[in-house]
This record gives sequence, C-alpha cells and structure tokens, in this order.
Amino acid sequence: MAKCEICGKKPLSGNNRSFSERKTKRQFKPNIQRVSFNENGRKVRMYVCTRCLKTAAKS
Repeated sequence: MAKCEICGKKPLSGNNRSFSERKTKRQFKPNIQRVSFNENGRKVRMYVCTRCLKTAAKS
C-alpha cells in the first residue's frame, strides 16, 4: 500500500460514475515518489507525496 511517510496520506475509496449513473468501486491513489533527503548529514530515502515534497523544497 502506498503511504506518505511524512503526512500519512494513503489511498481513498470512492465510486466511478458512468453516464448512466452506475456505481463501481475505485481507488483515489496519492502521488507517491521515492526521494532522498539529508537528515543530520545522512542520506535518507523516503516515500513522500508530492505535496510534502513541494513543502520540503520551500524550506
């Protein structure tokens, strides 16, 4: 299961809705990327959503 290691964002469930309004189950998956950060001089690889990645780039 894809999960952001910073904010905990994970897939949500919902419905596909066709033109005739039929409902079928689906998943909304977060955009998870594997990136490396420097923490206390050490290189750490994490699975992070793009929103957290953007926030980390600002600071």
